Amino acid sequence: MASYLVTGCAGFIGWKVAEFLLAEGHTVVGVDNLNDAYDVRLKRWRLTRLQDQPNFTFHWLDITDRSALERSTFNVQRFDAVINLAARAGVRPSVENPWVYYETNVMGTLNLLELCRELGIAKFVQASSSSVYGQGNPMPYREDQNTDHPPSPYAASKKAAETLCSTYHSLHGLDITVLRYFTVYGPAGRPDMSPFRFVQWISEGRPVTIYGDGTQSRDFTYVDDIARGTLAALRPLGFEVINLGSDRPIGLMDAIRVIEKLVGRRALVEYQPRHPADVKDTWAEIGKAEWMLGWRPEVAFEEGMARVVEWYRENRAWAREVETG
Repeated sequence: MASYLVTGCAGFIGWKVAEFLLAEGHTVVGVDNLNDAYDVRLKRWRLTRLQDQPNFTFHWLDITDRSALERSTFNVQRFDAVINLAARAGVRPSVENPWVYYETNVMGTLNLLELCRELGIAKFVQASSSSVYGQGNPMPYREDQNTDHPPSPYAASKKAAETLCSTYHSLHGLDITVLRYFTVYGPAGRPDMSPFRFVQWISEGRPVTIYGDGTQSRDFTYVDDIARGTLAALRPLGFEVINLGSDRPIGLMDAIRVIEKLVGRRALVEYQPRHPADVKDTWAEIGKAEWMLGWRPEVAFEEGMARVVEWYRENRAWAREVETG
């Protein structure tokens, strides 16, 4: 069995990746700073499910703190790979506070790449985002398209991290796979994203805010599928950038109709102007993931949302209070 360092282990994707690794019998050292970018109760809920497992060790640590990384006790451990899922996510908040996005997504990534170089860790998996494609590319988005015009500081920080990864592969021979995730959703998901928001708002009879005219679409991808793809990317690949998406874009109004049916209530929809940093549509071309990783998504949107609604009902006593903006 192998040993892995997973950053952002209390985050939505990091938690699920760590859970899958542990289920396969691997050893996982998890790192997270448990910041308050969104309700910490969600992060603690996820973390609790990892801490019950014997092959998991947690370090409360910020990847932007280079000296703390260098002093950490896990430096004596031999890792087969680092999976960097720690990030500041979200398009609109990055416009208000771009500095924290660059500190975490760029400097944090740089610190971890240096850690791999210094400790001789050969494999690095970097979480990126569909946001890097911006507005001008034809769909479905393909990995070789132009990503030189990111539409938000968040997207720019992810593009910068990708570039650092390419540099460290060229200079130091690190085997690096960059994964561009597309709109990840699932139980205990991020409350600033539409699946959590829509389930909470419709369940509680609150207005459902749509930014724009509702015709926009997203390539919603279930978190378990994303975790499987992330584990598949641990194989030796040299340097590759790979999309992980569902290849099935869903319109926001269609998503609302699915949730209405699952919850058993009609949505009270309110429209607000579209934010200039938001892209209208996303759609992943996933042929590269299929032939390089042997990966395809398995969970349809309707099935995934049924699991989200079930989780919300089970945790409604506190999930209804989570701030969704």
